[in-house]
Amino acid sequence: MGEVELSCRAYVKMYLHACLFPRCSINGLLLSSSSAGGAVCVTDCVPLLHSHLSLAPITQLALTQVDVWCSQTQQRIVGYYQANACVLDSSPTPCALKIADKIAEQFDNAVLLMLDGSKMSPDYRVPPIVMYERKDSRWMLKDKHTIMLRQWEETRAIASQMLESGDHTLLVDFDSHLDDITKDWTNQKLNTKIAELASPANGNI
Repeated sequence: MGEVELSCRAYVKMYLHACLFPRCSINGLLLSSSSAGGAVCVTDCVPLLHSHLSLAPITQLALTQVDVWCSQTQQRIVGYYQANACVLDSSPTPCALKIADKIAEQFDNAVLLMLDGSKMSPDYRVPPIVMYERKDSRWMLKDKHTIMLRQWEETRAIASQMLESGDHTLLVDFDSHLDDITKDWTNQKLNTKIAELASPANGNI
């Protein structure tokens, strides 16, 4: 597999999801609206759960709904992200591997991204992510030099700014949507806010 590029929007939403539920394991899906060959461009993400990550029926329901929405919006599911409740543990759990395997059945270059809770401080100078790729039916650590987060300084600043101003409370994951179906799990409000903040950063949303 070639390079993986993470957009500002995708990273900021993952970061805010983890910050909104700091004592929970959280997970979500990575999306791409690009059909570029070779590189995988993660342009957005859908936050899924913050409780009972291993509950198969809810995960299946979420995957199905996100898949339908993606087909309507010219996007596709290209990966999976997770942050473990224990900040010192950034290893993929059996649940993470199982969902990532399912995504890999549909998309050959699927990625598995773990957020490293021990490096989530706004002051940390490099993206707090650990990425895996599937090789010979196993998930292997991906060479960090093939992971790109353009405009990292700006992206980090936007994530910190949104956290400080309480904008992380705008984030809706699929769990919250199931509790109140009027809540929008596609997070259009949050996307707009990120886009407004990112526009000076060369429009990298």
